Amino acid sequence: VQLQASGGGLVQTGGSLRLSCAASGSIDSINTMAWYRQAPGKQRDLVALIISSGDTYYANSVKGRFTISRDNSKNTMYLQMGSLKPEDTAVYICNAQIKRQRLGSYEDYWGQGTLVTVSS
Repeated sequence: VQLQASGGGLVQTGGSLRLSCAASGSIDSINTMAWYRQAPGKQRDLVALIISSGDTYYANSVKGRFTISRDNSKNTMYLQMGSLKPEDTAVYICNAQIKRQRLGSYEDYWGQGTLVTVSS
């Protein structure tokens, strides 16, 4: 099982980006999917998460500007980011709780991250 994040890039303050995170492999089901971010020299922080029912959670710093969603038929999660600020600059890393086929429990998987740079 692998998670592949994409969609990062360079954007000006106030701009938008859409990140994607696709899970592939022998997947039975996916529970919670989440985006984290890590800026240089800082700890990894939770940005947003979405559970299988569609319920969502957002960090206060992105509430109202970012929208997390998922397409269960494609095992893919998205993060629509708007009104971007320089402080949003970070590597965005996706995470998912995945149950592999023929296994009985969910395991934590991490993607490789995609860099988002917001210029002032």
